[in-house]
Amino acid sequence: MDSRTEQVDTPRSLDDISTPGRVADPGEGISHEELALAARNHGLPLEALRYDVTPPGLHYILTHYDMPVLDASAWTLTVRGRVRTPLALDLAALRSFPAVTHRVTMECAGNGRARLTPRPVSQPWLVEAVGTADWTGVPLRTLLAEAGVEPAAVEAVFTGADHGVERGVEQDYERSLPLADAMATDPEVLVAYEMNGAPLPPQHGHPVRLVVPGWYGMAHVKWLRDITLTDTPFTGFQQTVAYRYRQSPDEMGTPVTRIAPRALMIPPGFPDFMSRTRVVRPGPLRLEGRAWSGRAPVTKVEVSTDDGHTWHEAELAPADRHSWSWRHWHAPWTAVPGTHVLTARATDAAGDTQPVTQPWNRGGFGNNAVQRVTVLCEPQ
Repeated sequence: MDSRTEQVDTPRSLDDISTPGRVADPGEGISHEELALAARNHGLPLEALRYDVTPPGLHYILTHYDMPVLDASAWTLTVRGRVRTPLALDLAALRSFPAVTHRVTMECAGNGRARLTPRPVSQPWLVEAVGTADWTGVPLRTLLAEAGVEPAAVEAVFTGADHGVERGVEQDYERSLPLADAMATDPEVLVAYEMNGAPLPPQHGHPVRLVVPGWYGMAHVKWLRDITLTDTPFTGFQQTVAYRYRQSPDEMGTPVTRIAPRALMIPPGFPDFMSRTRVVRPGPLRLEGRAWSGRAPVTKVEVSTDDGHTWHEAELAPADRHSWSWRHWHAPWTAVPGTHVLTARATDAAGDTQPVTQPWNRGGFGNNAVQRVTVLCEPQ
């Protein structure tokens, strides 16, 4: 039996436990802290891309702090600030407004971070931080109209009940939207209380959360408790420090907002347990997956079976009324013995196409470089 004990530094202040963001050193492996984040946050198993609507237990989760345990019967949402009539709504009052349901694909802004070189040190996502759900609730613009927006209002600030410390800053989780986005009709922001026809599960923001179609997940504030309209831009940590595209720690950077186009493939065949390398048999196969973008509708998906040397257009499922949800795609492939690298890339109506090489930044945000799936084709 090993009698050695792990040496643990004794923290003396918040600065000792809550350090600045950093980039991993060359050759540095995943840390214990990153493993702990990966254990409490989870991604979509890629075989679950077969579901049009992701079951709640398979939908990705990213939670910055602890998941608060909230009593729905005692919960209240306040709407205040630059409004004519401040509101305090319990769940029954919120449900008294006409409800709508939107099918929305949600993706974490850090999806793909662990594939970057050098690697930003944080939640180590590969490509699995995504999910699609039917969210039911009240349009945010309905609540703001009820409260009466004052002419001086420029932003809506959303506060969750989750509380913690990040890079030395103690905070409630807060994000904001420009008033034009908060009041938009397409995409229509929701104050949601149901997921896939049932009350929100605890990990997805019970009893109420924000859903912002087309935006990365950091904007979809969970455990929502307050909406405040301000007459100046919001400068909170998650808005002006955390979620920014930066090449160096000294620059202000640009804000992370809408989802870049991405296509994911359902891994074909069956996997090796540890390496996750796929095994298939020779012969005709159907490659398939999902594609989405928060900037414009996806118009094309291309597939490569030779690691991006050649590309062939896949067939996209017809567009439907779910304009902020992923689209299914498929393409034929005849597998022959050997090792193959499969990949897919999406293009949207704005002309944005997934890159083959990484779009690097210090936070590891918006890395929509193409997925690569290694496949070993073995005879029966």
